[in-house]
Amino acid sequence: MAQELSVVLGAVAGVLLVSVVAVRVSVRLGFPSLVLYLAIGILLGEAGIGIEFENASLTESLGLAALVLILTEGGLTTRWREVRPSFWPGVVLSTVAVVVSIGVTGAALHLVLGFDWRLALLWGAVLASTDAAAVFSVLRNISVSRRLVGALELESGMNDAAAYLVVVLLAGGSTATWVDPLLALYELVVGGLIGVAFGWLGVHALRRAALPATGLYPLATVAVSVLAFSAGSLAHASGLLAAYVASLVLGNSKLPHRNDTLSFAEGLGWLSQIGLFVLLGLFMSPARLLDAIVPGLVAGIVVTLLARPISVAISLTPFRVPWREQAFLSWAGLRGAVPIVLAMIPITEGVPGAHQLVDGVFVLVIVLTIVQGSTLPLIARWLGLAKTGEAREVDVDAAPLDELGAVLLTFTVPPDSRMHGVYLRELRLPTGATVSLLVRRNVSYTPAPTTRLQEQDQLLVVATEQARAETEHRIRAIDRAGRFARWHGETGRD
Repeated sequence: MAQELSVVLGAVAGVLLVSVVAVRVSVRLGFPSLVLYLAIGILLGEAGIGIEFENASLTESLGLAALVLILTEGGLTTRWREVRPSFWPGVVLSTVAVVVSIGVTGAALHLVLGFDWRLALLWGAVLASTDAAAVFSVLRNISVSRRLVGALELESGMNDAAAYLVVVLLAGGSTATWVDPLLALYELVVGGLIGVAFGWLGVHALRRAALPATGLYPLATVAVSVLAFSAGSLAHASGLLAAYVASLVLGNSKLPHRNDTLSFAEGLGWLSQIGLFVLLGLFMSPARLLDAIVPGLVAGIVVTLLARPISVAISLTPFRVPWREQAFLSWAGLRGAVPIVLAMIPITEGVPGAHQLVDGVFVLVIVLTIVQGSTLPLIARWLGLAKTGEAREVDVDAAPLDELGAVLLTFTVPPDSRMHGVYLRELRLPTGATVSLLVRRNVSYTPAPTTRLQEQDQLLVVATEQARAETEHRIRAIDRAGRFARWHGETGRD
């Protein structure tokens, strides 16, 4: 038993190390790393090393679990201030666009490939959802406006819920009635409210908790999001949406050890992506994929060149989004592991043609991930949407000092920040807060009021609990508007 455990743990560690190296290779080559993870899974499977794995039900369950963690990481690392201008476009893309895409894709595949309506609409529902893992790993490395990135992040974080509901409905085989749209609306609304409630409760609980170790705060934060998923599911609402919304609330609140939490969530997100794609690659049989190439490519063409552009145009035209941005949003509708996970549901329900659906979606995901993921920067430049030198906002981290009734605030002056060149006395921190340490080029010293801040300076601020909020607001205001922030009406409160 001990020897078998050693082999299993060694194999898992080896796969993780190879996957980490694959990230580095993919960055250098401009090649999506998610495809490399699928390739690793295929090499481990029956056509490679010979591991046989055909449990669709287990794959579906593990896939959903991984998706919850990926959505948690996405919500925690999404900055509300950046995505807020794109909130309503993101909501419409994650709901209306999903319905339109299902209808267009289903009708096209019914006419072109001769699928019956149920199977054709199942193809449309499975492919309607953009993939959170693909979007979060690819889009954040592309220099386009925050409004576009925000819309796509919100869409990919929220549209899984709508697509999942439709897939479950179609796979169940029940006849659609007028009640179904109301049920879907209930699940989305209640799921979102549950996410807000758990996020709000989690924030207040974590602020008041005096946990004995720093590493417990990230664990507790992730646990709150997973608990929101469970509560949403048990309430017959959208657990996926509840998890994402709870994470969004948590990630945009003043949590203790926030940077440690985000780093932990990012690592957990990568682990979930790697495990999910390797698992899906392991489940696939290359011998079956040959018969799925034609339907997969046809579906890919329909979704990419027909359904996605139409759904984006219908959803965003009322918001007067320029055609260039609509074109980019259409091409950036990345598909990844989520469609394959959703395609497992018809298999477990015994839907005729479900295996061809899974195989076809697998082919489509590989092709579209390579084509779309590798050409997004080129498309952004061609459409004139690429941005350079866009400044990042200062990120303030906090650690509680419970016995002293104080907190430690740490932040780094970002590149292109308006804080560069500001004298320390011009920060005008509130009573009860003081800069106690400055680190510049790996040299630490106690700064004077005449010390002039520079980019990449790291500062340690000690503040009382009463002064904490005002201190953070003042730091963000100076970062956004410089020494004359108050004159410009900048308060740093949003």
